[in-house]
Amino acid sequence: MLFGVFLLAAQFPGQDHTTVLDSTVAAAVAAEAAGFDGVWVAEHHFMSYGICPSAITMAGYLLGATRRITVGTAVSVLSTQHPIALAEQTALLDQLSSGRFHLGVGRGGPWIDLDVFGTGLDHYQHGLPESLDLLLAALTNPCLTAAGPRFRFPEIDLVPRPRTHPRPEVILATTTASTAKLAAQRALPMLLGMHANDSEKAALIDQYNQLAPSPGRHIAASLAYVADSQHQALATMRRCLPRWLGPGLAGYRRVDGNPHRPRDPHQYTELLCRLHPVGTVEHCRDTLAHTAQNTGIDHFILLVEATGDRTRTLENITRLGSDVIPQLRHRMPLRQ
Repeated sequence: MLFGVFLLAAQFPGQDHTTVLDSTVAAAVAAEAAGFDGVWVAEHHFMSYGICPSAITMAGYLLGATRRITVGTAVSVLSTQHPIALAEQTALLDQLSSGRFHLGVGRGGPWIDLDVFGTGLDHYQHGLPESLDLLLAALTNPCLTAAGPRFRFPEIDLVPRPRTHPRPEVILATTTASTAKLAAQRALPMLLGMHANDSEKAALIDQYNQLAPSPGRHIAASLAYVADSQHQALATMRRCLPRWLGPGLAGYRRVDGNPHRPRDPHQYTELLCRLHPVGTVEHCRDTLAHTAQNTGIDHFILLVEATGDRTRTLENITRLGSDVIPQLRHRMPLRQ
């Protein structure tokens, strides 16, 4: 099995940006020391839910701050950036890190970002296949031309070329059957979100497997928090998570004029605690094992910063790395 930490650079009330970003870097370094396989960083704009506006920039910094682990984006949003520029950055990081960089991409949402960056709602609604195909072509071919509805340019030479052959790993964030179909048609592994339960994850994987030439190694994002007792873990999450989720989720602003109705932060906290490894070492181990058995997923990225406190985040990473993950690796060996 593979395990990564999932870092949103979440800003809790009262924290300044320097504190949040310094803590994010410290968490990545601690994950390497604790034996995790990778670090995955999220991308958000104009909101406290996550204050990293460029996942690939943060990934480049973290690749320089670590030596062993892979670093990936979860995700870089294709609806707000040019796929060729993203491919160039990916190839550069693949070269400089000797193949330790993984690119996660996604559609994103119908947010104000589309207006700010000038890509527009139509590109969000209909442009993902074209952007994704252009990105994959740029990572695979030394020369490229485009004549699509959104991207048109004459033949160009793409430099540098990636070090990884045939291309660096690309993962597609998936929440719907249509995106699962798109991932399967391109033979890309899926990144499945925290809101989905095991049955919903398994359904998307079943849809994928009906179309894909071979099963991909999919990734599941999960909240994870270890404590000495179940009561202590739940009490901590119920106290801390809504402080972040309330203002964070309210920060999403729709671009289509429809009202945004964010999740209730307390109800969402209860959902996350019910679905994911939040509790004792044994409970965290068994929850992840059950998800692996129910879905076939053997790669998890764990959201570890849910207390908003740097010391407790680092302690959480250490306990997951020393107490939970080794039991799962022994119980469910790495798939060949």
